[in-house]
Amino acid sequence: MKGARASFGIVFAIVLIDMLGFGIVAPVLPGLIMDLTHVDVGTAAGYAGWLGAGYAAMQFVFAPVIGNLSDRFGRRPVLLGAVLMLGLDYLLQALAPNFGWLVIGRLLAGVTGASFSAGYAYIADVTPPEKRAANFGMMGLAFGIGFVVGPALGGLLGSVDARLPFFAAAGLALANAAFGFFFLKESLALENRRPFEWRKANALSSLRALKGQSPTVLWFVAALGMWQLAHVVYPAVWPYFAIAAYGFTTGQVGLALAMVGFTSALVQGVALRLFLPKLGERRAVMLGVAGLCVSAVLYVLAVETWQVYLAIAVGSLQGFVQPPISAYNSRAVDARSQGELQGAVQSIGSIAAIIGPPIYTQTLERFSGPDAVVHLPGMPMLLSAGISVLTLALFLKGASLLTKQDQLSSSTSQ
Repeated sequence: MKGARASFGIVFAIVLIDMLGFGIVAPVLPGLIMDLTHVDVGTAAGYAGWLGAGYAAMQFVFAPVIGNLSDRFGRRPVLLGAVLMLGLDYLLQALAPNFGWLVIGRLLAGVTGASFSAGYAYIADVTPPEKRAANFGMMGLAFGIGFVVGPALGGLLGSVDARLPFFAAAGLALANAAFGFFFLKESLALENRRPFEWRKANALSSLRALKGQSPTVLWFVAALGMWQLAHVVYPAVWPYFAIAAYGFTTGQVGLALAMVGFTSALVQGVALRLFLPKLGERRAVMLGVAGLCVSAVLYVLAVETWQVYLAIAVGSLQGFVQPPISAYNSRAVDARSQGELQGAVQSIGSIAAIIGPPIYTQTLERFSGPDAVVHLPGMPMLLSAGISVLTLALFLKGASLLTKQDQLSSSTSQ
């Protein structure tokens, strides 16, 4: 157990540094796009949207590949290779002489970002089933810290030079690779490895194979995909929603988003570990979905800044949703297939990152501005809440089936 805790701590550090690098470049990417393309901010935002879609598309394709490779060769070489490539990719973007090079860099970043499937599989390897939800939640803490600290650091470095944050991110990633090389141990035993097949290294083939172990996998993967679709409302439209609904300035938007990251990290890194044993995984998911739904209503009703921050605080309870569902999902398959499972989950989640932003931005456009059908800028938040209810329904169905399956297996073995 001591070795497992140490291994988990190293993976947490790797994910945290990766997220810091991702956050560092976020504030300066629009400026770099404008500098390379010589367009205005509106056109640059359109380019950024296509870059984001390309990033998500690469994750859709390569997450199952990386997950399956980690089942064959182990988690360590896959994680280290991805982190090393990420560092080289940031260097490519820092030195990009034109927009085409930047496009290549962002697409490669999508490939290396798919390494989170191996990271989650590593956690499943070193964590007992009953503690996986809490440890998956710690990955949310890493995301939250990166979301708060990274952009602040990137903005500071970007004020010196627009390309400096990319060099800083490259340095972090390469140092991360060196750190992992010396300290990260392999988590997947040789007897739990399985052959790699290209024809099976895609989301559909992976899900068909995993369904053979337990049909509940499809319910949990669908729930996680639906949850990603609900959650993507924040990066997709929250800044624009805050401006349209409350007249926030850029500084107020940045401060509010930092609050989102801080409260999310607090819930997933601290509250989840404290209250999950008392709540149980099913009630934790219910609480998280309820938090998102109540926060959506509060966003619609808010007229004062403090009310917006109250909605953010209540909405942070949604941090109780994904880790328990992921824990249920990991228990549904054997140790040989954890990488394949996490690759499929990440691939399905990337679909949400592709289709979600257009859905929410179009919704905001139709319910705000002079041509609005009805002036209700909070409609994207309400739509997200409705999708989260579907997440809950899918999860509860899968959890019920898994419980019956376990009871049947127990009675058969007796």
